[in-house]
Amino acid sequence: MWVVKLGGSLTRSRQLRAWLAVLAGRRELVLVPGGGPFADQVRSAQQSLGFDDATAHHLALLAMEQYGRALCALHSGFAPATSLAEIRSLSAVGITPVWMPVPLVLADPDLPCSWDLTSDSLAAWLGGRLGAQALVLVKMAAVPPGPVDPEAMETLVRDAIVDPLLPGYARAGGLAVYLLADGEANALDGLLAGRPVAKRPRRSANQRA
Repeated sequence: MWVVKLGGSLTRSRQLRAWLAVLAGRRELVLVPGGGPFADQVRSAQQSLGFDDATAHHLALLAMEQYGRALCALHSGFAPATSLAEIRSLSAVGITPVWMPVPLVLADPDLPCSWDLTSDSLAAWLGGRLGAQALVLVKMAAVPPGPVDPEAMETLVRDAIVDPLLPGYARAGGLAVYLLADGEANALDGLLAGRPVAKRPRRSANQRA
């Protein structure tokens, strides 16, 4: 199984429907939604209301679920999944499970309640729980496609493309990590089949997605 994290910033992309068409109805992957505009509202509300990080953490998980349920409503090849068993059972019948993270994440007291723990790290954490082969991060940010080695991972952390906890969760889960940028939906089939993704020069970027 592969874990594919679809950045919440792709809600602004003209390519979102193309990504959904490629991702839907797959037996070999689980889709992890980002927080996107829903998480942005949590950040804004925390700044204005001043609630604690534990509350913000819970609300950010709900933001991921909001985005995930919206994706499920856009294509019949997706269905929400709250547990490892549901993920596996949906995959077995050719429906792409879209992870609803609240139950599993809140049940693990070792996961930090911090904005440092974004959907990128949660996708890696889930991959470890599932024994997944690899994690694919789909970003709106301008990122070089293909596998991410440890040195490149540290650069991505430094540039705030991924969160600082991702390298540790990826190592703990034994996951290979790959990047795909917006507009590269067609490369996913080749990546899952083990074909290399064509490299292109990296442009500057300073946002997580």
